[in-house]
Amino acid sequence: MPFYKNLSNHSGVLSYEIDYDSIIVQFRRGGAYLYNRRNPGAGHLESLKSLAISGIGLNTYINKHVKKSYDAKLR
Repeated sequence: MPFYKNLSNHSGVLSYEIDYDSIIVQFRRGGAYLYNRRNPGAGHLESLKSLAISGIGLNTYINKHVKKSYDAKLR
């Protein structure tokens, strides 16, 4: 998994892995979560991917818009 750039230096996100129809987000305090087209949906998924690549705003977006709308907790 590539490390998240964390340009704000305040993110709880450690790393992420993007696939065509999903993203896995690994958090610093533990826990990796799968987000996909089913949960939280295609629109949110594309936003999550874009924010992950840009390196800023991913943790905030998750907390504000998708919080518990993940498809699976992986670790």
